[in-house]
Amino acid sequence: MRLLDAQYTRTPLYGVLRMTAWRKQQGYGVNAKRVRRLLRLMGLEAIYPRPHVSRAAAEHRVYPYLLKDVVIASADHVWSADITYIRLRQGFVYVVAIMEWDSRYG
Repeated sequence: MRLLDAQYTRTPLYGVLRMTAWRKQQGYGVNAKRVRRLLRLMGLEAIYPRPHVSRAAAEHRVYPYLLKDVVIASADHVWSADITYIRLRQGFVYVVAIMEWDSRYG
């Protein structure tokens, strides 16, 4: 289980079959059913694109695009910002991007 967890941390895209092949390549005779059972026990699941994840809920409010008819002709007219976080082993790192739209520089 420790080795499966370490490999999942390195390659979270591996599903049961790839994880089984990896273990067999390491020299361990292991069955896919056993790998599936252990991964379920640890609560691990391969990361893959889920269907319909970009669909908005019916009750979700649609906000208007406020810059639709705005002509950006000078510097310091329109600015935008975005924030995201990156997960690390020790915690999280927050990344902030601020951009001026006329020159597209931050």
